Parts: sequence; C-alpha cells; structure tokens
Amino acid sequence: MAIDPAFEWDVVIVGGGPGGSTTGAMLRKYDPRWRVLILEREQFPRDHIGESQLPPIGAVLEEIGCWEKVERAGFPVKIGATYTWGRTTEPWVFGFVPEEAVPQEVERPGTYNGWRRQVAFQVDRSIYDKVLLDHAAELGCVVREKTPVRKILREGDRIEGVVLENGETIRGRWYVDASGNAAIIRRAMGVKVDVPTLLQNIAFWDYWTKDEWASERDAKATRIHIRSLPYGWIWNIRLSATRYSIGVVCNAEWYKQSGRKPADLYMEGVRSEPSVGKRLEGATPRGKIESTIDWSYVVDRTYGENWFLVGECAGFADPILSAGLTLTQVGAKELAYTLMEMNHGEWDRDTLLKRFDELQIRRVRQHMRFAEYWYSTNGLFMAVRENCTRIAADSGLQLNPDDAFRWLSFGGMGDDVAGQAGVGGYSVAAVKQLMNRFTGQKANWLANGKNDFRLNLRGAQEGVLGNLEGGRIHKVQCWTRGQRTLARIGVQGSLITAMEQTSDISEILARVVEARSLGSADDPGVLTRYAGELLEVLVQDHWVTAKLKRGRPVLNLATPEEGQLIFTSSKRPEVRSRE
Repeated sequence: MAIDPAFEWDVVIVGGGPGGSTTGAMLRKYDPRWRVLILEREQFPRDHIGESQLPPIGAVLEEIGCWEKVERAGFPVKIGATYTWGRTTEPWVFGFVPEEAVPQEVERPGTYNGWRRQVAFQVDRSIYDKVLLDHAAELGCVVREKTPVRKILREGDRIEGVVLENGETIRGRWYVDASGNAAIIRRAMGVKVDVPTLLQNIAFWDYWTKDEWASERDAKATRIHIRSLPYGWIWNIRLSATRYSIGVVCNAEWYKQSGRKPADLYMEGVRSEPSVGKRLEGATPRGKIESTIDWSYVVDRTYGENWFLVGECAGFADPILSAGLTLTQVGAKELAYTLMEMNHGEWDRDTLLKRFDELQIRRVRQHMRFAEYWYSTNGLFMAVRENCTRIAADSGLQLNPDDAFRWLSFGGMGDDVAGQAGVGGYSVAAVKQLMNRFTGQKANWLANGKNDFRLNLRGAQEGVLGNLEGGRIHKVQCWTRGQRTLARIGVQGSLITAMEQTSDISEILARVVEARSLGSADDPGVLTRYAGELLEVLVQDHWVTAKLKRGRPVLNLATPEEGQLIFTSSKRPEVRSRE
C-alpha cells in the first residue's frame, strides 16, 4: 500500500464499538501499513444493548484473530432460541444445530471448529466491546477514548477533517462513521434516513444477577428466550453464568397512549410473563432501566466522496431476529475489504462502492421485512399474506398476496449474500418450518422428490462479482437475470460445476462432497443437506430445472412439523449421541 503523506491518517474511524474496531482490526490484520485512528467518546468498558449474536460473527472474529480472546471471556455459547410466538402459547425451540451436535459438557475455551462454526455467542457488551477495541489497538490501530468528535468539516460531499472537543482537528484520507445512533458523520453529511416499516418500537431493559444461576445446565450453552406479550414481547438473554439482560419491547405509539412510566411498564411486563417472573425470583436488578426507540430504519446511501457509514448509523432491523451485531460486524468486514481493494486499484472504484452500498442496504431491508413477517404472524400488524407481498417486492418481485406467500414458503427469501441460502440465522429448511408453525400450512419444496437437475441460463447476462477472501475481493463468474444473481462461489459454485457434468442428483451431490468441505462441519451429511437446500433456492429462482426420472434415487427435502432444528418444547427430539 502506498502511504499518502498529505494525510496524517489513512482512515479516521468515529466510534470504537464493534463496527469501528472490526473495521480497523481487519485493515491492520492484512496490511500493518494502514494508519488507523479510532476516536471513541466514552471510556471502555461501558454497558451497551444488543447482546445476542448470529453465527456469521464467528467467522469474522476468527479472521481478525480475535476468536480466542472472545472465547476466553467465557460468554455463553448461543445454540439457538426459544419462543412463545405465533398460533400456540406453548414454547417452541429453534437451534442453529441439532441438539445431538452439542456436547453435554461444553469445553471452554474452545476452538473455532466443528459445531462451534455453526453457533454464536451471547455477550456482555461491556466486556465484548472492550475485547474488540483492545484487539484493534494490539494490531496497531491508535485508539483514543474519552475523545468526542464535536464537528465535521464538510466541503460539499467531502470531509476535510473532524474537530474534537478539545479543538484539535484530525485529517485523514478516509473517514468512517461507526458511532451508532449518534450518527456523527451521517447527520453532518445530510444523509437521508428511510423508515419503510411498521415496526416503530420502543424497548426498555435492565440487567439482573443471581448466584444460583451459575449451577444451571445451560450456563455454557444456551438460547435467547423470547416471550410474547399482548402488547409486545420480552427478551431474556444470559450474558454470563450469573447475569441476564431482560428487556420489554412494545409499539412506540402504544406506549405513548398507555401513559405508563418506563419503570412501571417494564416491571409489569417482566412480572406478567410466567416463565420470566419465575426466573427472576430472588434475582437482583441493576436498578437502572434504559430505553431506546426507532429501531427499524435504513439510510439511502452508505458512502460519500471520502467517507462511509457502517453499523447502526447506516441501518438497523428490529431486534426480534438478533441481527444488530451481525449486520454491524459483517458490514465492517466488507468495508475494510472495500478500502483495501480500492488501494490495489484492480477493481473500478465505482463498482466497489456500489457493491458495498447495495449489499448493506439490501441486507438491512431484508432483515427488516423478515421481522415484519415475524410480527404479522403474532397478530400485531397486518395480515400475513399482505406482508409477504412487501417482502417479495424488496427482492424485486411483484406478486399478489397469495403468490407472495407461496414464494416465501418455498424459501424465496435470502440474506442477499452470493452463493448462500437462508436469512437471520435460519436455513431454508428452518424458514419453511417457521411458515408451517406460524400459519398451519405445510410449506412446499419444489426440488423434493426430483432427481434430474439442469442449469437454466437462458436470458441471463454473464458478469463478475466479488468474493471476500484473504484480504482481497476476488472476481468470480456470475449470471444475472432480472433481480436475481447466480454466482460460481462456495458450495453453490460446486453445484454449478457438478451440474455442468451431470444432471443426476446422486452424482451431483457426490461431486459436491468430493470437491469441498463446507467448513462449518466435517460431516458430509451436513454438506449434502446444505447443497440440497441451495438447489431448492436455485429451482425457485429458475436457475435450475428439476424433473423426476423413474427408477433413480430422488432428493429428499421434506420438512417435518417437529424436526431437529425447530420443535415444540414438549416434543423435544431424542438426542442419539452427544459425544
């Protein structure tokens, strides 16, 4: 990388939370010549909301070399969630992995390997954020805490410098707003914020401790507990062996009209839900109830001439899906890669900027729509089928309510990540099970029972897109048709290559297993199931035609109402082996 002597810093990051620290750490990990300054207004550690993660964060932590440090902090391993939501009042369970994959005794600290690649953490943000910020500093980022930014020096769409509270002016080649809700740069640059959602919620929370919780069997491997209320819902997140985050979420307008004080509404909520009320017996609250509003929003652009937005200042989806930290840290990785690749000069600059911008905004909107669907199934907002139309529209499809419902039930929703399938930590199979649980209607599988699969590239335009690996954005072959893209990448790339050689499903899956390891598990069965789910999405999006030829084995993708990943608490599947 070429050092530009015209600037004291290559990158000036406003905000030392996970967005800022991950961006800085990623840059320094791949090239120590990057001069990175992180300006943080507070002194860490400090409490922060947003403790429940999704599995993609693990890969980011491993890449920047921080996995072992986070693991040694001893945060509970998040293996899924449990809910009272939808048509029934009995709790039901979702798992990132089948229960039999989780050992009865979870060794800590553990390595980023096997089943641990498929799960996540529930973190005490006061500890987690400091671990990340200290790691960025150890990699060579200059971190200045208790250093508020008071003014942005703006010249058109360009930032000429940032003025600190003490009057000092800092100048850099690039500026990154990772300041969360404060949105220091976003506000100064006049970026518009869109709130294209009904989810205008407000949350109240406090932290509770109880020594007896340390002896519970889920102190190391646990789930976030979500419990529905007549006017909203409660989260119950274990942060350590003896500490929980408990929050109450309700519609902001409902709260305003209720006339209740925050403390009264909060205590009424936690005491009215039987399982939460029982859990808090004998527990001690911190005694400081906090709140936040307007959780669901997204910006109309994430960059300017020499600045970027990352994390919550760029957008946030309702917390029902626990997507906040994941969107932030995955976005920070992509920002760092974008900056590094612009420095190499092998990609067109505008192409890189457009790629980053579109991906961040689409991902937030996708999670926002999935959250809306989630709420609609609980009877709090519009009818399920009408909401499915809006979800489909965000994916570029104009469908009537019934068609949109069928599209979603097929697994049409995705994270907008090339070569991957699923959303919000849910696989395609899990999304289909959710549809069944929420609506009582069995979801369809287009690829199930078929055995002849052929690529369909008619009408598609060939091009390239980027794959992030090893500090570079590598160009990979892709095809575009309308709003949908097919990329020769990952397991999907192996499927494409296999279908170029054969149309028989047995041979296709055998070649995929032979060609690669999924990375998230060593079990070929996991790879085979994932490849089958990817085929389902490709059939749904018309990239693949699926037919049945008699006398050959077929693809089995049937999803039972009570399965290994989603099941009613009283119908917990038998665990065959946990060694």
